[in-house]
Amino acid sequence: MSWHRIRTVIRRHAYVLWRAPHRWFDIAFWPLMDVILFGSLGTFIAQQSNESETAVPYLLAGIMLFHVLFQSQIAVATGFMEETWSRNLLNVLTTPVTEVEYVAGTAIFGLAKVLLALTTLSLTAFGFFRFDLGAVGWSLIPIALILTIVGWGVGIANIGIVLRFGQGAEILIWGSNFILMAFSGVFNPVEALPGVLQPIARVLPSTHAFSALRDVLAGQPLDGGSIAAGLAGALVFLVGGTAFSVAMLRTFRHRGYVTRFS
Repeated sequence: MSWHRIRTVIRRHAYVLWRAPHRWFDIAFWPLMDVILFGSLGTFIAQQSNESETAVPYLLAGIMLFHVLFQSQIAVATGFMEETWSRNLLNVLTTPVTEVEYVAGTAIFGLAKVLLALTTLSLTAFGFFRFDLGAVGWSLIPIALILTIVGWGVGIANIGIVLRFGQGAEILIWGSNFILMAFSGVFNPVEALPGVLQPIARVLPSTHAFSALRDVLAGQPLDGGSIAAGLAGALVFLVGGTAFSVAMLRTFRHRGYVTRFS
């Protein structure tokens, strides 16, 4: 694996982002609107219950950390989609860049997008609602790590789906995020979900990450068990997503599906 080729992939996507202002939507505008929406919702709930903004930290911390997963997944998946939108996929496949190097480049670029989105989220949350995510402390690092790895795994799996079923499957790149939001207990404990859905939620590594986040916000120590379970599950997501995409890439090449994107 060559760092030079990985860096080339990173630069390719950085140039696209820099020269296309509309691609800043999910880094700047979307995080801004999420903070305003969920911060206002938390404030309203607190006013109705005559409590001192109890719900605001949970809603804001939840949406801010969810953007870690969201940006990681979107960066990897749309990094690949950039090649299909520009009809450049065949050219990429004929370069010396390997699949691992390409995914590594988009994943690292995704970390930069995560930092940019978190900057927008943090400034907006503090400016409008006086909420500082830094209050979570060092516990933020293992929680964010789990969500980042989950995002990478889902993003890589989505690449495999698009390779197999074509650009019509792009909707899953966006839809998978909202499935994870609904089942991961981003804003609420798993027990608040309908009973039939709770077993599904409990096996998601992102659920353990958000559970640990709520414990820290409640003033409790970081739950090492939740972190360990979340990290193990996140690695399973990453390995499973990679294995699935490798199998779909093999089918993609064997059946000549590249003609769909050229």
